[in-house]
Amino acid sequence: MEVRILVIHAISLPPDRFGGPGIIQLFTNHLSPDEHPYYRDIAALRVSAHFLIRRDGSLLQFVPANRRAWHAGISEWQGLDRCNDFSIGIELEGCDAISFESEQYETLVPLLKVLRARYSIEAIVGHAEIAPGRKTDPGPYFDWSRIA
Repeated sequence: MEVRILVIHAISLPPDRFGGPGIIQLFTNHLSPDEHPYYRDIAALRVSAHFLIRRDGSLLQFVPANRRAWHAGISEWQGLDRCNDFSIGIELEGCDAISFESEQYETLVPLLKVLRARYSIEAIVGHAEIAPGRKTDPGPYFDWSRIA
């Protein structure tokens, strides 16, 4: 399917900690369950995202934008299930408890502009919007006005 939506996520591994290798290890299927007790429950997951924006604004790409990534899980948007089939997932290193960094928005805004120019984007949504009750990200501290 054609890309129709951009999905904004937040992730930190271990939870509420930033800067370590956990996110990269998770998205490349190299997360060791022995590195942190939380990892025991998620090490077997096979998830990915197209992009990750670290706290310092650095941008990493894990999956080409024209390929499916496994970021949305059980999800629905405007009556369509399986949002992975028609979305691009952008992870911000963050959590529900603190604000995102200005550097992250400074990277996110031009990325969104490039993706909008390339694809017929109908909406930019949070993970919580397509998986309500299951997900909360990008959370209450994500400033939607900064990407308007």
